Amino acid sequence: MPVEIERKFRVRDGRWRRLATAHIPMCQGYLGGERCSIRVRREGDLATLNIKSRELGAERVEFEYPLPPDEAEDLLARFAGERVTKTRHLVPHDGLVIEVDEFDGDNAGLVVAEVELPARDHPFTPPEWLGEEVTDDPRYYNVALARTPFSAWPDRERLRYRD
Repeated sequence: MPVEIERKFRVRDGRWRRLATAHIPMCQGYLGGERCSIRVRREGDLATLNIKSRELGAERVEFEYPLPPDEAEDLLARFAGERVTKTRHLVPHDGLVIEVDEFDGDNAGLVVAEVELPARDHPFTPPEWLGEEVTDDPRYYNVALARTPFSAWPDRERLRYRD
């Protein structure tokens, strides 16, 4: 069974920008699921169907399948209510890639970084530009941001976001 091991962090400042090697516009919508999130994602010219378990924490079951882009657009138009749009910036760090997601729309102002690890015990030293780890905070999951965007968070929480 495929398992994703991913840690998520708030981003402290913009020092990551000069290190980014790629910038990918993304749009994703959620099709529902009680025990999992079912996501259709447009990532540049590519599209995927992703099914991910809803456990909190760094380790979750994940299945991902390629989709023809026109079918992805059709699925998004027909079945996805809430969507998340963002630009993903890829930042190499210590043999890994940190994915910095800069959100648009109702989530504008939110910048979150994720790093996928090959094993739960794989060493990872966060660079100084990463802030608080939010791996166990469900508000930062994209499926949650689609339903309750950053702009709808209480002022005290949005202000707390700034380091």
